[in-house]
Amino acid sequence: MLVNFTVGNFRSFKEKRTLSMEAANIKEFADSVINQEGRQILPLAALYGANSGGKSNLLKAMKVFVDMVRNSFIKMNSNDRFQIEPFMLDGVSGVRPSFFEIEIISNTTKNYYRYGFEATAEAVVAEWLYKRTQKREVCLFLRANNTIEPTKLFAEGKGIENRARPNSLFLSVCDSFNGQIAHDITSTISPMLVMSAVNHDEIYEATKILHWNMNQQYLNQMSEMFRNLDVGFSYFEIPHDEMLAKAVKAFTYHNKYDAEGNIIGKVRFTMLNNESQGTNKLFDMMFVILFTLQNGSLLAFDEFDCKLHPLITAYIIQLFNNPKYNTGHGQLVFATHDSNLLSAKCLRRDEVWFVEKDKQEASDLYSLVEFKDADGVKVRNDRSFEKDYIKGRYGAIPYVNYNW
Repeated sequence: MLVNFTVGNFRSFKEKRTLSMEAANIKEFADSVINQEGRQILPLAALYGANSGGKSNLLKAMKVFVDMVRNSFIKMNSNDRFQIEPFMLDGVSGVRPSFFEIEIISNTTKNYYRYGFEATAEAVVAEWLYKRTQKREVCLFLRANNTIEPTKLFAEGKGIENRARPNSLFLSVCDSFNGQIAHDITSTISPMLVMSAVNHDEIYEATKILHWNMNQQYLNQMSEMFRNLDVGFSYFEIPHDEMLAKAVKAFTYHNKYDAEGNIIGKVRFTMLNNESQGTNKLFDMMFVILFTLQNGSLLAFDEFDCKLHPLITAYIIQLFNNPKYNTGHGQLVFATHDSNLLSAKCLRRDEVWFVEKDKQEASDLYSLVEFKDADGVKVRNDRSFEKDYIKGRYGAIPYVNYNW
């Protein structure tokens, strides 16, 4: 479970900025807050901002972080480079390493870890791991360039320090050598999915295995959700033949009517050929969304509302807010331009985040709950959030010049 994610000197983020999933002391949607080991964690974070403000760069930073944890030791060769791009619009940041840090609660042991690293495209220059208890935080290992020092509390790292290449994370090395603590951390980070909703093929590739391996309980819940969303078909089925499933994805069944509007049968269509692009995208998204809700991972979408009706977007958000459906304590982070969500009152103030560039084109990140106006007054829950946002009260909007 994600608690905090911090990035610095990466693309448009010059200074360190933190996306926090820790709940503020506010009352709205109190039932949706996840109580995890005495901490109050949010299931949602919505990113608002102008085009090129930095929303995508924040999600890209999360993706780079997750990919490095997954792949830096097992799948990368010694000459491979990280997908790291520092802030380039000043005279110094371009030659400095980028900063990434995550705070998580393990999905299995419920231990609290703070893990991070600094890296260039060529090498990891610093790395650290801490474990937090109720009383204090203890160091498990520290890395500075080619020097790695595991502490007594991280015995699994002893003797394999020299296995870490300059372009590999020591955490990933320890996991590959069956380190229990390293596995505890990577098994929480690795399932995190960060993708663009614009790229339908990316979503489909990420969910192909789910399409084929969903049990009947999953399929029944999926059918219920699609009936709630009124997408046209009454139910669907995944072909039992794997090759056929790849070719058609799913069969959808639509009602057939007589002249008086009575249902007289069913017509079978194929998802790929007969349903709209928006329905195909929603179909794939719902697989991974349902998996996240029931298995308690993190799902992050850029351009989340692309090809989705605003009411469908709101429905998906309510799934994460509803403990009845969010049984696994899944989390959703998404970038959106759908200001209707602000007036729909389906987001807490601490779940609304704004990304905005300053005059030097460096991105800032701040939440609605911490925003203060010119008089130092915080935003009340009875404000019209959408109206205020469109007017520019909170920043993070494009200032369009209509001087035609």
